[in-house]
Amino acid sequence: MSNDARRAMPELKLRTVTRTQGNNRALKDGSVQPRSFAFHFEEIDPLIAAFRRMVRGNEFDICEMAITTYICAKAHVKPMTAVPVFLVRAFHHGAILVNTRAGIRTPKDLEGKRVGVNRGYTVTTGVWARSILQDEYGADLSKITWMLSGDEHVAEYRAPANVVPVEKGKSIGDMLASGELAAAIGVEVNAPDVKPLIPNALEAGLTALRQRGHYPINHTVVIKDELIAAHRDLAADVFDAFARAKRRYVEDLKAGKIANPTEAEAVHRRVMEITGDPLPYGIAPNRKVLEELIRHALTQGIITKPVTAEELFAPATRALVG
Repeated sequence: MSNDARRAMPELKLRTVTRTQGNNRALKDGSVQPRSFAFHFEEIDPLIAAFRRMVRGNEFDICEMAITTYICAKAHVKPMTAVPVFLVRAFHHGAILVNTRAGIRTPKDLEGKRVGVNRGYTVTTGVWARSILQDEYGADLSKITWMLSGDEHVAEYRAPANVVPVEKGKSIGDMLASGELAAAIGVEVNAPDVKPLIPNALEAGLTALRQRGHYPINHTVVIKDELIAAHRDLAADVFDAFARAKRRYVEDLKAGKIANPTEAEAVHRRVMEITGDPLPYGIAPNRKVLEELIRHALTQGIITKPVTAEELFAPATRALVG
C-alpha cells in the first residue's frame, strides 16, 4: 500500500476514558501514541461515573475501570474485555475506620457488628479491605453485617444476605461518628471518636507486600468486545501504548524528575524500593495478586464461579509484559 493510500484511510478514533495521572500522562499529551488507532479522550468526573456508564451502556470504546467492577461485569457477560494494564494500585489497610466507643480491640472484634461500606459491596477498596480483615486478622466476614450507602454498578448483581443498605437519608459517616456503626470502609470522617482500625497503615501495607506479595490492583482498562473482534491487533496495541507511557513515568520517578509528588507517587517510590517496578503490567508479574483478588471475589460473593486470570484478559495480551 502506498503512503498516499495510507494517508487516505480513515483513522480509527476510539472514545477513551482514563483519568490523567503520571503513568498515562504521555498518552494524554500525545507524546506516546498507539500504532493502529487514535485515542479520542473524554474527561468524566467523577471517574466512577464512567465505570457505571460502561458497565450499563457499553458507552465507551476503551475505559479505565475498577477491577472488581470488571470481574463482576464479566461474570454477568457484559460485552467488554480487559487488557492487563493496572493503572491504579493502593494499600487499603488505612481504609477501615472504627468508632473507639464500639469496643473494637482487634479487627476480629468486628464479628457480630455492623460495618459501613462506601457505595457498593463490589467496590474494589471494600473487597481489598475485607481481604485484609480475613487474611491478616482471621475475621469471619460472614459474621459481619455490611451496610451500603449506594447501589452496584452492575445492576444484575445480587449481594450475600449479610449485605444490606443503610436507611434512606442516613449517612455512613454520621452513623460511624454516632456509634450506630462500629466501623466503616472508604469514608472520611472527622470526629473525636473515629480513628483508623489499623495504625501506621502504609507501613502495614508495605510489610504485607514484603511478606506475601500483597500489592492490590484497583483499576484496569477494558475494551468493547466488538472492537477486539473487528481489529485483530487492537488489544495488544492498547496494552503497548499504556506500557510505553508507564515506562516513561517510571524512568522519571527513578531519576527524581517528578516535582511535588502526589500521595500515589510517594507510595510508588516506596514500592519501587521493594519491587523495582511500582506498576508492572501483564499477567505474569501480577499473577499472585490477581489470584488473590479472584479468591476474595469468590469468597465474598462478588462472583459465584471460579475464573482464571487468563480468562479475564484479551487473548492477544495474555503473554505480554510491560
